[in-house]
Amino acid sequence: MIARPPFPDIHSLWQETAVERPAFESLAGDHQFDVAIIGGGYTGLSTARYLARRGLSSIVIEASRIGWGGSGRNGGVVSGKFRPSFSDIAARYGLETARRMHDLGVEAIEHVGELAEDYGITAANYRPTGSLRCAHNAVSLEGLKKEVEWLRGALGDHACSILSPEEMAAETGSRDFVGGMLNTHGGVIHPLNFAFGLAAGLKKAGIAIVEASPVTGLKRHGDRILVRTGSGSVSARQAVIATDSYSDITPATAGVRKSIIPFRSAMIATEPLTGKPGARLLSQGRSYTETRRMMRWFRKAGDRLLYGGRGAFGKADSESAFAALHKAMLRQFPELENTAVTHRWSGLVAMTMDSIPHLGRLDDRIVYAVGYNGTGVALASNIGRYVAAEIAGEKPDLGLLTSERLKPVPFYPIREPAVRLVAGWYQFLDAIGR
Repeated sequence: MIARPPFPDIHSLWQETAVERPAFESLAGDHQFDVAIIGGGYTGLSTARYLARRGLSSIVIEASRIGWGGSGRNGGVVSGKFRPSFSDIAARYGLETARRMHDLGVEAIEHVGELAEDYGITAANYRPTGSLRCAHNAVSLEGLKKEVEWLRGALGDHACSILSPEEMAAETGSRDFVGGMLNTHGGVIHPLNFAFGLAAGLKKAGIAIVEASPVTGLKRHGDRILVRTGSGSVSARQAVIATDSYSDITPATAGVRKSIIPFRSAMIATEPLTGKPGARLLSQGRSYTETRRMMRWFRKAGDRLLYGGRGAFGKADSESAFAALHKAMLRQFPELENTAVTHRWSGLVAMTMDSIPHLGRLDDRIVYAVGYNGTGVALASNIGRYVAAEIAGEKPDLGLLTSERLKPVPFYPIREPAVRLVAGWYQFLDAIGR
């Protein structure tokens, strides 16, 4: 049974510090557009932008409210990386494929800045400060060194460099790392304000957006596709599924639901650190990630420290997951022991079988773009230009993003215990230093 929208907001730091939310009505009555876009996150909004540039009319149909899903819950890390390293991609698929994937990642990062400038989204506070991979042991550091050498030699990318343990301690404030890899590509952003700014910009441009309108039906109707909600319908030439890890809200997006493993990612945020022992931590304002298999990440947001990680399961927030994050944060930053945690929230990450996002077709009327595997701020915000190209009948070079059809997850009904088992094994390997 479909829950009644809009769904309750989560108590995140982003919700508390957001600008005024742009207002949209729910879908009412029957309408016609060239394209109906299901999902009002970065992917759907980006797609509407680029369809308009091609002279195609579209409507963005959001089940809850703009920014309710992954686009408003994520950590605000702007990255163009993929879960497989570029050297691994080259070894398996060839150097030119790796080069194209690398170029797509850099393009996506630069596009975030373009969007923020085009729509005047100053409240997103986008800062291209780069990112830092923090090596937790010598084996991981050696892997980072090899990656830097490969990027320079094979792709001519000199944006990455290795930092010493002393440099890591000076920047992060923690002596928990034996070195790290600085990447000047990327940065940090207020993700919810970014989503609000995109939606407000599209609204100003006359692009239709509706909220609180879960799609209850999606079916062929002659040479068109009919999209139904509880209070209206849209007849369109084509439809786009842009629901990512929230593709199980209604049966209408079943075509992609069983190809995605929703993996819950949890975050905590401290009280303001100005004048407190932790004020000097993470001094360069980048995003930071560990090299452990069960990755933790951290960054500053204003004068607060955010600490997040994967490993939370189930449909709701987990007290044990939040407790584990707090314990890990204090291990790395013991000066925060007496610092209050003011916000705790979580959201779903859409994992795919090959750890790569995918853009493709379910049939000649339905396009999908899903599966960002935890790096969707830049990639999802950029994918709309390629969704629009696909709808227009073009076949852009997207490397592995369109190399094959999105694969269904084997034994889908038992995906959650299977992921728990794998995560437990990764935690064991991290614990013994492998």
